[in-house]
Amino acid sequence: MAPPKPTVTKTSTERGLSLQGLGDVFVSFLILGLTAFGGPVAHIGYFRRTFVVRKAWVTEAVFAELVAVAQALPGPASSQVGFALGLQRAGLCGGLAAWLGFTLPSAVLMILAARWAPVSASTWLGAAFEHGLHLCAVAIVAQAVLAMARTLTPDVTRAAIALASLAGALLLPPGFGHIAILVAGGLFGLAVCRAAPIAHLDGQLPVAKGWTAAALGAFGLLFLPGGVVFGQLGGWALFHRFYQTGALVFGGGHVVLPLLQSQVVTPGWVSPARFLSGYGAAQALPGPLFSFAAFLGASAPVGGGGLCGGVIALVAIFLPGLLLMAAAAPYWRWLQSGVRARASLQGVNAAVVGLLAAALYNPVWTTAIHSAKDFGLAVAACVALVKFKTPPLAMVCAVVFISALSAALAP
Repeated sequence: MAPPKPTVTKTSTERGLSLQGLGDVFVSFLILGLTAFGGPVAHIGYFRRTFVVRKAWVTEAVFAELVAVAQALPGPASSQVGFALGLQRAGLCGGLAAWLGFTLPSAVLMILAARWAPVSASTWLGAAFEHGLHLCAVAIVAQAVLAMARTLTPDVTRAAIALASLAGALLLPPGFGHIAILVAGGLFGLAVCRAAPIAHLDGQLPVAKGWTAAALGAFGLLFLPGGVVFGQLGGWALFHRFYQTGALVFGGGHVVLPLLQSQVVTPGWVSPARFLSGYGAAQALPGPLFSFAAFLGASAPVGGGGLCGGVIALVAIFLPGLLLMAAAAPYWRWLQSGVRARASLQGVNAAVVGLLAAALYNPVWTTAIHSAKDFGLAVAACVALVKFKTPPLAMVCAVVFISALSAALAP
């Protein structure tokens, strides 16, 4: 009789790479992509409850450190944390499954909204609906400016950097001007800001160091040589503009607004009204706010438009943040100990507040506010968000309803 075959015990990595492991990652994040309302901070809370408390994929210490990595890097923080969780659970495929599951629902809805917008805008009800979304954008961006100013400009030095950034954003041409402002903010932060070192966190970051060189190489190749070579070729032009935006967005969330405005509104790819309509609609959806890129890509006349343009823009805006997350996570303890690097980041974050404040004026305010009634409704919506902590979804529904009702009752 032949001896029994030895039992082969799979390692955790081998189990994670199985189809069952990938399916678990994808379904877990798909459920969150369908139900996680409230923006990046709320998303991270959902992640903690699901993957630390309920599923126990990572410890509290590891989760906290992954959040710290994401918040210090360009890109959407909640999506970067989700990518890192999938990466440690099931390797590279797991990271991609986590990103896809969390992003897919809002991306599909954004592409459908882009196809519906031109038809709806031709009717009085559609125009009223669109105008209501514009007013929602005023309230939401104003709330973001106030919240970020409290957090990122707590002293005179950083408040001065933010004011200088605001002035520069209003005076300089968009695009290159925004990049110059972020660079200047980092240099001023390095010179005048003071950052105390912070203690290391416990736990181990489960991201292989072998990813670093490949991820950084891909990031740089696409950002610089890729832009020079392919930046004017149809879909590549669309890809590079959104990739550049994703690589320069510090703070995530609403901070993407001024950079995207300079990339798609300034060259005439998307009108200011359509831009604000998509931004307002994105507030009422679950999942990452960066899915707004799918709406813009589907609306742009380059890259094929529709589904093709939406997919190109979506992948491009998320890709740099995911590459940087994979590259930086294993070395975060070394990075966070650098006082000079953290001082520079303080300057960049303060400059971001000024950029967002400039975007609140143009294009948000100049496009949405046309009468005293518009002003009053936008202020009421902002008070509901800031003072009464009204969920963004409820605020959007209320403002759009009031806008439609006002248009119906108008003589």
